[in-house]
Amino acid sequence: MQVHCILTQFKIIVSDKKGKSISKELKDKDAQPLVGLRVGEIIDSSVVGIPSGKIQLRGGSDKSGTPIRSDVHGGVKKYVLLSKGSGMRDDREGIRKRKLVRGNMITEEIYQINCLLTDGNLPLTAEAKTEEPSKTEE
Repeated sequence: MQVHCILTQFKIIVSDKKGKSISKELKDKDAQPLVGLRVGEIIDSSVVGIPSGKIQLRGGSDKSGTPIRSDVHGGVKKYVLLSKGSGMRDDREGIRKRKLVRGNMITEEIYQINCLLTDGNLPLTAEAKTEEPSKTEE
């Protein structure tokens, strides 16, 4: 008898309102608190490793690149008729297309989750730290 262990791995992109963002990878036990949440929910940012604040889940995509839509319920893939929004590139007037999208629930198949930091500040990462150039007088 074989036991299959589902490995959960998410790439979390946390952005603030100023346009700055950081990326984190969560695996297994660190990623488990996010499974079952829905797009639009506000959670404590300590789940993703930011010390203080709140984050709002805004969207994402699964392992095959299928985008998450907040108006499709559950964690399933579905073909829906779209005229605008996530998953629809053609925004000409009157154009509607049937597109494959994923529901708004975070499952093990999700790869990337986009979040907005509503309270608190983003920590400075090694890439974000830039030193001011010293001004030398001639």
